[in-house]
Amino acid sequence: MMTLIVVLAVSGALLLGAIWGVYGHMSGRLEGFLIALAGGALVLSLVSELIEPAIEQSSVFLASAGVAAGAIVFAAADYLIDEKWGPNSGGGLLAVISLDGIPENLALGVALIGAGPMGVAALAGSIFLSNLPEAAGGAKQMADNGDRSNGRIVAIWAVTAAVLSAAAIAGNLLLAKVSPEWLAFIRCFAAGAVVASLATEVFPTAFRKDHHLAGVATALGLVLAFLLGELGG
Repeated sequence: MMTLIVVLAVSGALLLGAIWGVYGHMSGRLEGFLIALAGGALVLSLVSELIEPAIEQSSVFLASAGVAAGAIVFAAADYLIDEKWGPNSGGGLLAVISLDGIPENLALGVALIGAGPMGVAALAGSIFLSNLPEAAGGAKQMADNGDRSNGRIVAIWAVTAAVLSAAAIAGNLLLAKVSPEWLAFIRCFAAGAVVASLATEVFPTAFRKDHHLAGVATALGLVLAFLLGELGG
């Protein structure tokens, strides 16, 4: 039940963000600040909730291989998406968010295996904060293009949220029985993919939209994740 509640809350941010982007207003600077805040929180959360436990379960070499593999796969897929949809289109943003959302939600599902209610609070909160402004920006660009109705745009993002929810639940249910070594590798693979998304999509977007405060927001996000992690400990 805890897994379902956390997953629905995190993926629901996509739907809330899409509604905000289509029917509400979010300034570029606020969007950039929130994205940087989420990125900073994710940096610490990935290390504390995914990579460090993986090293304890296996070895630093296996964990490093998983991180590298995840980053390489994300980078290759991201390149193909940019070539097909274009990096600045609403559809491109939707594809990119889906691409980095799948490993994020898979990582969330894996992190929930054996964790207490607060054990993954920082990771879940970071993904929620990341999904909200990214979905708002992507939905707004899709609405500005004028080739889809507002209702259809929100429906597309709702389906995306459902797909990402399924990824998190699958990660939690299907991987609960795997060996500690494989689970460690999968944790780090997901972490590596998210790290690559932070470097290529999240932080560049945050800096472009709010370059004066993006660094401050990133630091605040890191502190926020640390505080949430302390509560969980």
